[in-house]
Amino acid sequence: MTTPDLTSAVVVGGLFAVGFHLLLQRSLMRLLFGFLVLGHSTNLLILLAAGPPGRPPVTGHGQDKASFADPLPQAMALTAIVITFGISILLLALVYRGWLMLGHDEVRDDVEDRRLGESEHPRRPGDAAGEPGETPERTTRETPGKGEER
Repeated sequence: MTTPDLTSAVVVGGLFAVGFHLLLQRSLMRLLFGFLVLGHSTNLLILLAAGPPGRPPVTGHGQDKASFADPLPQAMALTAIVITFGISILLLALVYRGWLMLGHDEVRDDVEDRRLGESEHPRRPGDAAGEPGETPERTTRETPGKGEER
């Protein structure tokens, strides 16, 4: 592996790491930027896998077929650019709509989902979340309402 190959591999790996890090953030704009960085890093990876640059395209008869550039990775990169652009516009519209409706782009926790998850798997005595010997908390469905007896 030569120095330009190693440098390209490190750059593509760094772009993938940055893209995945941004995808895992709670801000929708960071999610959009993470998707864009992942799209660009994927295009670079496809073009790096195509081989060394600078080979001529298919020009005609009488030349060695091994010296031609492979058009398939270039077509795949072009297709990936178009798909990334389309999905980016969709994500940008969703971010804008969320900003108009909520006033921020932060993704909040779904409290109901968390409550349902805890009710399906109640804490047992001695779990790390509770004190040793503590009984599991009752969910809102198990607690009696006004006027009901236990």
